Amino acid sequence: MTDQQQEQECNGQCEGCSSKTESCDSNLPKKAKIDVKHVILVLSGKGGVGKSTVSVNLAYALSNHGFRTGLMDLDIHGPSIPKMLGLEDHKLQIMGDKIQPVNVTGSLAVISMAFLLPERSTPVIWRGPMKMTAIQQFLSDVNWGPLDFLVVDLPPGTGDEALSIVQLAPNIAGAIIVTTPQDVAVLDSTKALKFVEQIGIRALGIIENMSGMVCPHCHEEIDLFGKDGGKKAAEEFGVPFLGSIPLDIDMRKAGDEGKPFIIRRGDNPTWQAVDKVMENLIEIIEE
Repeated sequence: MTDQQQEQECNGQCEGCSSKTESCDSNLPKKAKIDVKHVILVLSGKGGVGKSTVSVNLAYALSNHGFRTGLMDLDIHGPSIPKMLGLEDHKLQIMGDKIQPVNVTGSLAVISMAFLLPERSTPVIWRGPMKMTAIQQFLSDVNWGPLDFLVVDLPPGTGDEALSIVQLAPNIAGAIIVTTPQDVAVLDSTKALKFVEQIGIRALGIIENMSGMVCPHCHEEIDLFGKDGGKKAAEEFGVPFLGSIPLDIDMRKAGDEGKPFIIRRGDNPTWQAVDKVMENLIEIIEE
């Protein structure tokens, strides 16, 4: 049981409280002081479904719509956001008592553990308490300025990082679940949905990534990982289905080259699919 659930259920009557009238609030970490209107969590039940790609493109889409946006890479053990943004060689600077995030555009800034590592191959070998301290610093000690949105890219699963950000971040708008169509991935994504439900966070919707691929040779669509698994899960759990994004070689190249796919323009069907998913999500958040 999380601290948040314990607080809700005991109401000062649990054995952990020093008296029958004392609340469990004193046992919970305080919310970080950060000027943000909406925090969006990006989750997945398993790795390899394109969660970080979605996070980068979502943050860029929000920024392109004129929103002041922060992007927080909380995949502490495997940070990939700087690579996808072409920022691998950047290091964090400190001004006064605040850490300066790396500015991507005038309205988009990013923070990542990768900016703190001496080398790209340096592993982060931390237990839960150290990760929670880092998350607290990424929220409170970073000079984000006033933000409309903070997009948080979480590692796969429902471990320390997800629990810590829920406890520490204010104004959480909800969580996005990213999955691929095959049954194994959808099964894991339903666990992420259950997690969101149990901690009382709104499920903003499911995105089905790698949904079909247009063969570059015969131009026929191939369902490498099946089809509509994410849509069926959304219907089963009664949450919005934000849309499908095809598997596209150009999207993979965009990530490797540090040029987010969403900044492209043209009649590319994959770009249109990505833009539509982001539009759907923004519409739900602004409801």
